[in-house]
Formats: sequence, structure tokens, C-alpha cells
Amino acid sequence: MSYVDQGMSRGRLWAIISVAVLHALLAYAFVSGLAYKFIKEATEDLTVVEVKEEPPPPPEEPPPPPPEQPTSPPVTAIESPIVRPSPPQVATPPQFTPAPPVVRPAPPAIAPAPPPPPPAPVSRPQRARANLNSYFSTDDYPAAALRGNDQGTTGFSLTIGPNGRVTACNVTASSGSSALDQATCRILRSRARYTPARGPDGNPTSGTDAGRVTWRLPAD
Repeated sequence: MSYVDQGMSRGRLWAIISVAVLHALLAYAFVSGLAYKFIKEATEDLTVVEVKEEPPPPPEEPPPPPPEQPTSPPVTAIESPIVRPSPPQVATPPQFTPAPPVVRPAPPAIAPAPPPPPPAPVSRPQRARANLNSYFSTDDYPAAALRGNDQGTTGFSLTIGPNGRVTACNVTASSGSSALDQATCRILRSRARYTPARGPDGNPTSGTDAGRVTWRLPAD
């Protein structure tokens, strides 16, 4: 913009300001009832700003003053700036970084339990040195059984002590005659001899045995 244009703009600005002040004073005077006097004094005191325009461009005619508005002061229009919509913002999806897998250490290998030791062999007492039936004779037949003509087979179980002797005798199957059953255990406890059983340490220990004895009446 040239110097001349700046001078013209300033002149118009002063003219507009003067007119606006004049209108404001007229409105105030009209409201307060002193319009005529105030208008006269304001007109005399008003200084007309003379705008000197320099050639070469011809001076532009000032715009005609706006019509008087005694009831309200002039309203200056304020141009609102043009608001241009901003481009839509695309939300960036959040980035998820997968956590590394947790590698758990393998549990320590559990050694299998050692197999239980084999059971110690049960050392059973050996058989009697002679056939158990050899310990019985016709003379051992109970008198009560003879009188009752009793005969039959008695089953028994024996407990043998570490010394090889019978320490207990139990009848497991009766012959039908209490005299024959009692005679069977009495004879075995007193006569039977065993080689004693031996434990895991090799020492003599208790053992068991079982058998049957058949009683028959002696021939006449």
C-alpha cells in the first residue's frame, strides 16, 4: 500500500469516528431532554477533520453519512472469522505388544522309589526225624476209646519251639472221639522231635507243622 492510500484510509477512519461520536451524543441528549442545546454545542465544538489527499490519484468522495438514529447508538457489525473444519482425526489403534510366554521350568524328575526288598524267606521247620505215625502204637490206644469201639482220623497243627520240641498242639479236625483227639496231642507233645526252623539271621526260631493221625481198633 502506498503513502497516499494510507493517508486516505486514515482520513476515512477519522470521519467515521467523528460521525459515530456525534450520533452517540445526539442519542444521549435526546434521552435526557437536552437534545437541542446539546446538538448545538456539539455541532460548534465538533472539529471537522480535513483529509488532505495527495495526487496523482483523484480524491474519492466520502461516503454519505448514515441516517440519524436518535433512539439507539449505531451498531458496528463484527465480521466473524471463517472457521474451517479441521480434517477428522483418525484414532490410531493402540499397539499391544504380546507378553512373552512364561516358560516354567520342568519339575525335577522324581526318581522312582527303589523296589521293596524281597521278603525274607520263611524258614519252615523240617519234618520230624521219623514218620509221625511211628510215634503211635497199639499200646497208645486209649482205654475209653477201646470200650466205646471208637476209631477215626484226627487232624492237628503243631507249634515247634527253637529247641525242636512241640510247644502247642491244636485239633483241627476231630476223629469223633475226644479220647482219641486228646491222646493225639499228648503223644506228639511228648515224643515228636523236629529240627528247629532258622530265621534270616541263621539262628533257630519257632515254626509250625500240621498233619493227621488215623486211629484203628487193634485186631483181636
